[in-house]
Amino acid sequence: MWDPQTYLTYADERTRPARDLLAAIDVDDPRSVVDLGCGTGTSTRLLARRWPAADVLGTDSSPEMIDAAREEGGPPTVRYAVADAAAWHPDGPVDVWFSNAMLQWLPGHLGLLPRWLAGIRPGGALAFQVPANFDAPHHVLLREFAEAPGWRDRLGHISNRREHVHAPAEYADALAGAGARPDVWETTYLHRLAGADPVLTWTSGTALRPVLAALADDPGATEAFLAEYGAALRAAYPVGQDGVTTFPFRRIFAVAAVG
Repeated sequence: MWDPQTYLTYADERTRPARDLLAAIDVDDPRSVVDLGCGTGTSTRLLARRWPAADVLGTDSSPEMIDAAREEGGPPTVRYAVADAAAWHPDGPVDVWFSNAMLQWLPGHLGLLPRWLAGIRPGGALAFQVPANFDAPHHVLLREFAEAPGWRDRLGHISNRREHVHAPAEYADALAGAGARPDVWETTYLHRLAGADPVLTWTSGTALRPVLAALADDPGATEAFLAEYGAALRAAYPVGQDGVTTFPFRRIFAVAAVG
């Protein structure tokens, strides 16, 4: 279960990659735009502002996220639906197929790209962005804690879970092999996070969700895990002299032109 409020604690930082990805899409006057894995709808509303005449559909597998997206409202051209991204098919051709920080949750998503590209009209584009920082300290520490003797029985399955992200060249080759013209790049953002335990707060909205779900029936264990993991994060990401924590975050971007 996703917690929209926790996820949006650093909304500006989480939205910036979506804005950067959107700025790289060169499609004029699309009629149909899909935001696959839309979360709380922030990126969906960005798409609607970019193309106000388009029909914009945001989909997500989380009913909680879709409920939050609908509560935020938006222009009448925007609508939302709960859908499994791996199985979902549009009702008709799409001009812009957009996905921000979602594909890492889909095993085998490289094999889905040809089908998605086949559903895009000539002159349209497939655009996506995925996090590529799974060797960063907060992820490494999370796996190490889940494997530790005190937590292995309850969290060992989490340490074996791996996000599914490929190298930039693999995305470029897959998109080109499916007949598109790919533009693929990577960026490392240096997010400047204020507040107490900011990296713990950030991970509570994403990577920590499986841990929190596994410990949901034991508040004491949840508090103990967060205390231990939070202390390790504070050591890995120290507060700077100005009282702000720098949090590097690498991401991979791809825009594939069709036709």
